[in-house]
Amino acid sequence: MKMKNLRWWVIALVALATVINYIDRQALSVLWPYMGSEIYPDKNADELKQVLGTVSVVFLFSYAIGQAVFGKIFDWIGTRLGFVLSITVWSFATALHAFAQGVLTFSIFRAILGVSEAGNWPGAAKANAEWFPSKERALAQGIFNSGAAIGGIISVPLIAYLAIFLSWKVIFVLIGLVGLVWLVPWLVLVKAPPIKHPWITDEEREYILSGQAAQDSDGDGESDEGYVPSYGKMLSHKESWGVIIATAAIDPIWWLFIVWIPTYLVEVYSMDVKGLAIIGWVPYVGAMFGAWFGGLLSQNRLKAGWSVNKTRKSVIVLGCLIMLPALLMLSNPGSANTAVMIMAIILFGFQTSIGSIQTLPSDMLGKGSVGSLAGFAGMAAKFSAAALTATVPWLTAGANYQNVFILGAALAFIVMASILFLCPKIEPLKG
Repeated sequence: MKMKNLRWWVIALVALATVINYIDRQALSVLWPYMGSEIYPDKNADELKQVLGTVSVVFLFSYAIGQAVFGKIFDWIGTRLGFVLSITVWSFATALHAFAQGVLTFSIFRAILGVSEAGNWPGAAKANAEWFPSKERALAQGIFNSGAAIGGIISVPLIAYLAIFLSWKVIFVLIGLVGLVWLVPWLVLVKAPPIKHPWITDEEREYILSGQAAQDSDGDGESDEGYVPSYGKMLSHKESWGVIIATAAIDPIWWLFIVWIPTYLVEVYSMDVKGLAIIGWVPYVGAMFGAWFGGLLSQNRLKAGWSVNKTRKSVIVLGCLIMLPALLMLSNPGSANTAVMIMAIILFGFQTSIGSIQTLPSDMLGKGSVGSLAGFAGMAAKFSAAALTATVPWLTAGANYQNVFILGAALAFIVMASILFLCPKIEPLKG
């Protein structure tokens, strides 16, 4: 049996895994403004925010470690088994939240969830490097990244709606089961890399491999061309640090909204669970369109004859220039409806930039090192996101969020500077 356009089916499954990933991680943020007061009836709003901040920091630190660990795991065991391991563990970790009793048990289960969910990102970067030629990678990355936005769009109203009828414990078990169902089509469809997959057409195999810097001439399914350095050599390149710093600067902007949108809307605008279900998903619509826009813009510019260097830098800078003024505007938005619309613009800009940033490891390195650099960059990103998350309860005491949004604007500027100055030319690196 042969399947046309098999690479798009593969990236669609990766995007679906990302949707599930975000539903699982978002459940606690959506439910916390309501379940937190049930678990801790004597705590006030600032104290409950501190508890959520604590367990979120544990998640992010674990996620940071998981990025580096799973980056190497994917390079060792491959994309197919790497995703099986990652999603199986995170699905069970999500269900275990139903048995949490307080900060300690929530932290333990969030730590397991963080380490395992982290595999989704270096895994997606590696799948992109394996299954797509260079000119299609930004679009493929945009499709995968839109899964994060779609997960946000779905998770907020879905979980808020379920909370009207079900206990928070039952909700965690139900969403934990979804990831295990995803394993069935993944194992059936993704049997091997393109070079050895029995269902791929000869035309598609040739199209994929001819458009990649790293080829597999001996047919073993592994890269035998391209630059595959040791960790030390990889980190000796300033371009690697450009990727790492840009990722570490941009990622906290995303996590600022992922963790705190529900709490922000409840705290600043006294929103109940029904109100959250009605408008809490709006920011993620901007993220979804931004992911598609960034990917399509990159593909369009490359087809128009722009170099990879010019295309990646232009798209990254454009996304940052969208985010920067919108973050400043969010310091005083007025109404809740205006606030979520501005958030949608911010997340549109974020996703416009992040897709091109995430393709940089595959632009610079052979496939045998893509997961490693993506993992290092992801680890740095989660450490910086954890640092911001830890300071949010302090920065926003008394429901004053102005300082944290100004900080977000400064981070957008750092992203641009790191790419423009540390990556003088985006192209395959050499030893």
